[in-house]
Amino acid sequence: MSRKPVLLSFLLIAALSVPFATAYGADKKPVAGKAVAAPKTMNSAAMVNGVPITVQELNKAFTAFKNSPQGAQLPAGKEAEVKGFLLDQLISGELLYQQANANPPKNLEAMIDENIKGLQESRFKNRQEMLSSLKQQGITEKDLREAMRRNIVVGHYVDTKVAPGQQVSAAEIKAFYDNNPQLFEQPEQVRASHILIPLDPKATAKERTAAISKANELLKQLKAGADFTKLARENSSCPSSQQGGDLGYFAKGQMVKPFENKAFAMKPGEVSDVVETQFGLHIIKLAEKRPAGKIPFNDVKEQLEAELKHQKVNEAVEKTIADLRKNAKIETFIK
Repeated sequence: MSRKPVLLSFLLIAALSVPFATAYGADKKPVAGKAVAAPKTMNSAAMVNGVPITVQELNKAFTAFKNSPQGAQLPAGKEAEVKGFLLDQLISGELLYQQANANPPKNLEAMIDENIKGLQESRFKNRQEMLSSLKQQGITEKDLREAMRRNIVVGHYVDTKVAPGQQVSAAEIKAFYDNNPQLFEQPEQVRASHILIPLDPKATAKERTAAISKANELLKQLKAGADFTKLARENSSCPSSQQGGDLGYFAKGQMVKPFENKAFAMKPGEVSDVVETQFGLHIIKLAEKRPAGKIPFNDVKEQLEAELKHQKVNEAVEKTIADLRKNAKIETFIK
C-alpha cells in the first residue's frame, strides 16, 4: 500500500485552541491587533509582545491549509480572508506558547526526539521518507522540531494548568445522554473473525489453485475441531491475525459486499465456507450479533465524560487566550 505525504498543518499552526476548519466554518472573524505599516527592516506579518510572526510562517501555514481537505474546497477569492484567519490563529498560538514557556516540561529535547520518532514510525517507512514528505510540503526538519517543541510545551501547560480545573459531573453526563438520543442510535452489528488467504484477482491458475487448496485445508481442520484463533494467528494475512482474526463489531456498509452478506446471514458460533472477495479467500466465524437500538448509557459513559471534559478544556483554553490578548501588545502588518 502506498504512503501519502502526511499533512503537517497541525504542526505549522502550533498550539491553536480552535481547529481552523471548525472555527472558519462557523464564520468566526479574526480579532488580531490593529494593522500598521510593516517595518522595512523586518519580514513580519505580525508582532506579539515583541516576537515576530514572519510572512514565511504565514505562507507555510497557508500552503499547508491549501493542501488539506478543507483547503481543497476553498471558494475562489477567499485567500486573503483565510490568511487573515490563519494569522490570527498563529497569534493565538504565540500568546499561549509565551504563557506556557514560563514552565516548560523537563527533558523537553528528549520529548521532542520521542515525538518525532513516533511520527516517523507511525506514518513512514524510514527517516528519509519522512524528510522527503516534509520537503514536499516546504517543511524543514528544523521547522518540525520547533513545531513539536511548541506543541509539547503548550500541551504540558494545558494538561497541568488548565485541564485539572475542568471537571464533568455525573449529572452533566447523564443530561447530555438524555438530551441527545439521536447520537446513541446504532444499526444492527455483528462481531466476526476471519482467516484471510491472499489471492490476487490477476493470479495465475496455478496460484489460484494453491490458494483455494490452502483455504479448503484450513476449513477442513476447523470442521474437525481445530482452534479458529490459533489458525488465524498462524495463517491469516490480515493484520487482524494478531488478534486471532477478530475484526470487532461492524455494521452493514463497512465491509465488502460478499464478506458482509455472508457475515450477517450467519448465526453466532457458525463458521462459513470459503468466501472470495477482491482481497482474497476468507473463512469467517461469527461471534455475536447486536440488534439495532439505543446504546446503553453505561456503554458510553466513560467516553462521554472524556469528550465533555475535552470540550470544557477547549473552552478554558479559548478564555485563557482571550485574557492574554487583553494585556498583550499585538501589531499586524497585513490587511
